[in-house]
Amino acid sequence: MESILDISNLTTGFQTDSGFLRAVDGVGFSLGRGETMGLVGESGCGKSVTALSIMRLVPSPPGRIESGEILYEGTDLVGLSEREMRTVRGDQISMIFQEPMTSLNPVYTIGDQIGEMFAVHRQLPRKETLEATLHLLTQVGMAAPKRVVASYPHQLSGGQRQRVMIAMALALSPSLMIADEPTTALDVTIQAAILELLFSLKVERRMSMILITHDLGVVSEVAERVSVMYAGQIVEGSAVADLFDEPLHPYTQGLIRSLPQTQDSHTRLYTIPGSVPRLSAIPEGCRFHPRCERAMDICRREAPGMFSPDNTRQVRCWLYE
Repeated sequence: MESILDISNLTTGFQTDSGFLRAVDGVGFSLGRGETMGLVGESGCGKSVTALSIMRLVPSPPGRIESGEILYEGTDLVGLSEREMRTVRGDQISMIFQEPMTSLNPVYTIGDQIGEMFAVHRQLPRKETLEATLHLLTQVGMAAPKRVVASYPHQLSGGQRQRVMIAMALALSPSLMIADEPTTALDVTIQAAILELLFSLKVERRMSMILITHDLGVVSEVAERVSVMYAGQIVEGSAVADLFDEPLHPYTQGLIRSLPQTQDSHTRLYTIPGSVPRLSAIPEGCRFHPRCERAMDICRREAPGMFSPDNTRQVRCWLYE
């Protein structure tokens, strides 16, 4: 499959009193044109920082991209100026952020915030901007779009605000969308409706998508490929079907075992012991070894590279050397 995005050796961190802490350390993956890839892992593993790095939105200071390449359509985004990057954001690559209330400006109406994208990037006059905004809100299933364009964010429900975020992300018909936990803080029924809307629009517009989530169930439903992150690194990458049929990395195996089994509701859920290490206390050797039931001496001494048990899968684990 032709790639639209190729990331290699991406390292992003933050300057602190304890030194430069790498939140993303040597991350690499490819995304095919029209493909959906799930980026999964526990909170704090570096998923959102990876997304912000792609968008070049890592707050600086204290953060910065230290090294690596982010090739979008063959162009390295790391080397672009801020002015050049502004023409990429929204127009070619868009992002849906975790919490709409922190992403939407509370003092501007929804119509003003969506319309600004058409006015700035497409130079549409006011009347055409309003028509395009109303059409977009209708596309994302928003009831009473004329009322919504005159509303402020606090006057909308959580589900409505998320639909507004999706509308803004789709406004300029980007070829790549990054959805960072797009259903956070929504109830289950609203989550299902938002995800169904998001992926129907993705297929309709033939976009590529990176779905950032900790929910493997969602990934199994909508993604073709998946990359599993742990402590700032990709530890496994494969087709979704292969990952669920035969997870390779002990961390991935733990995530799969943690999923509820509907056929046996009385079995206690498995939990991975311990927690993701702090950036200031990354262990020597394999970063997962303090929590791993299969850790060996070499795991405690040396950090594993990426191994390829076959031509379609990659795993960062000494068991597959």
